[in-house]
Amino acid sequence: MKTYKLKLVAITFCSALLFASCSNDDNVTVEPIAMATCTDGVMNGDETGIDCGGACDACEEPMMSTDFSGSYAQADHMGRPGVNTVLSLDLDGQASVKDAHNTTIPSEMQVAFQAGFEARLEQYHDVYATLLGLNPEDVNYEPNILGDILNGPDKDGATDNPVSATVLTSVLADDVLEVAPDVATTYFNGGAGAPAFEGAIGLTGRTPQDDVIDVSLILFFGGATGDRFSGQDIDGDGNADLPRLTSDGVALTADISTTFPYLGAPE
Repeated sequence: MKTYKLKLVAITFCSALLFASCSNDDNVTVEPIAMATCTDGVMNGDETGIDCGGACDACEEPMMSTDFSGSYAQADHMGRPGVNTVLSLDLDGQASVKDAHNTTIPSEMQVAFQAGFEARLEQYHDVYATLLGLNPEDVNYEPNILGDILNGPDKDGATDNPVSATVLTSVLADDVLEVAPDVATTYFNGGAGAPAFEGAIGLTGRTPQDDVIDVSLILFFGGATGDRFSGQDIDGDGNADLPRLTSDGVALTADISTTFPYLGAPE
């Protein structure tokens, strides 16, 4: 009787150990995932922003937002600053062509605007002739300092290598910044200067030190020497007898750095 009881106890004990040591791999207790909250600093759940939107409070609209709707217009090509502004002005009661020039692709600019630019350039000279009490037919655009640059270095300066109003406005009507990889970069460098301008370089690019507005005005009104209309006192009375057309009167005074971003010291 005792032996039977001992056997029964042993069997019961072993059965208990068997059930205690065996388990199914699927019987893993998983802790519940923390629910998203409106104060956890993370955009989760159905939130549309960090801790806002969805079940949370509505997200506040930013104080300033960018609106990209509507239509846009090209403000200025700026390949040759001042050219479009000066030559597209209204002198005949007609609308300025500046906006049209800005929305035209460069390859089509010359055909569309060269003739008008040339006529405008000659009109300016007529206006100044009238102001000086001269016959407009006697005061015209004078071939300028770009002779060697635009026509080749086989001749000297504007004297026997002229750049006519047609040539100049054909070049300038294309409002693009040209770059010459094999020569120095500059909007204009007069080289040896008047009258031959030997070694002159121009329209090969632009540097921060280039006064592009003055250069453009010199090309329009400077003539063969670059200073045709520069406010000269012809009669010696101390007053300017010619208009000052070759400069806007704003000099480059900043000592511009030679490294990016090429800024000058505050003045």
